[in-house]
Amino acid sequence: MKRKVIAGIALAAASALALAGCSNGSTDGNDASAADYNIGISQLVQHPALDAATEGFQKAFEDAGINAKFDIQNANGEQGTAVTIAQTFASQDLDLVLAVATPAAQAMAQAITDKPVLFTAVTDAVAAELVDSNEKPGANVTGTSDMAPIDEQLKLLKQIVPDAKKVGIVYASGEVNSQVQVDAATEAAPALGLEIVSTTVTTANDIQQAAEALGDVDAIYVPTDNMVVSGISSLVQVAEAKKIPVIGAESGTVEGGAVATLGIDYFQLGYQTGEMAIKILKDGGDPATMAVEVSKTFSYVVNPGAAERMGVTIPADILDQAETVE
Repeated sequence: MKRKVIAGIALAAASALALAGCSNGSTDGNDASAADYNIGISQLVQHPALDAATEGFQKAFEDAGINAKFDIQNANGEQGTAVTIAQTFASQDLDLVLAVATPAAQAMAQAITDKPVLFTAVTDAVAAELVDSNEKPGANVTGTSDMAPIDEQLKLLKQIVPDAKKVGIVYASGEVNSQVQVDAATEAAPALGLEIVSTTVTTANDIQQAAEALGDVDAIYVPTDNMVVSGISSLVQVAEAKKIPVIGAESGTVEGGAVATLGIDYFQLGYQTGEMAIKILKDGGDPATMAVEVSKTFSYVVNPGAAERMGVTIPADILDQAETVE
C-alpha cells in the first residue's frame, strides 16, 4: 500500500527531537516484563475527546481482564514529535501500537510495518492514506473512524439558529481530517440554505485572529479539528463577544464553550478500538482484513450557559434528549 510522505517533515530533524517531555508516562504500575501485552499509545495532543478515546481503549482491556502495559506518549500537537514517537515505538518490543488522531496515525503507519497499528479519532482513513479501503485495509493498519454526522449537525445548527445563512469554519490547514469535514459541510450546506465560509490556521495562536476574520457569519461550526478543539477557548471568546452561536462536532467542544452538538462518544469509540485490539492480540485477527469501524451511537450534548452568552435558545425537544454541560 502506498503511503504518503507527510509534507514538511524532515526525518533528520524529527529524530533530533527529544522524546523526554512529550510523554504522559505509563498508566499502570506493572512491570512491562510481567504484562501479558506491551502496547504503545501515541496521542497527538491533549484535549477532552482524544483523552477520552485513550481512556476508553485502556478500559476495554481492563474489562476483558487482560494485563496490559501501556506506554502513553503525547506529541503536544507537534507532527515532528509524533514522528519521533513512532520511530521510538518501531524500535521497541511492542505487541501493538495505537495512534490517536490522524497525524499521529500517519506517522505511526510510516514508521511501523511489522506489528499491528490501530488508530482511533481518524476521520477518513482512506484520504489520509492509512488504508487501501475501509472494507479491506490491506496492511498492518486499521482502526475506528470519528466521522461526524455533518449533515445532521448542520440541521441542528439550523434548529438553534433558524435564520442562519452563512456559517463560518476555522480549521487547521495541515489536518487532512479537517479538510474532509469542510468539504462535506460545503456539500451538505446548500440543501439547508446555508453557505460555508472557511479560514485556516497553522498554529493554535492563529485561532482568535482566524475567528475574527470570518467576518459577518450567523454561526460557527467546529469540526473535529485537533488544533482548533485544543484551542477552543480562543474561538469561543470571539463568538461570545460577537454573539455568534458555535455548534461543535463533538462533546469536548461543547464542554469548551460551544452551544451544542450531535456527536459521538469518544470514550466509547476508544473502547471499540480496544475491542479490535483484543481480537488481534487474543484471537489472531489480521488488521489487513479487519474493516475500519465507525461509531455506533450519536447523542446530543448542550451547554445552556453558552447558549445564553451567545444569544440563542436551545429548543425544548433537544434539551429533553440531551446531556447538559453545566
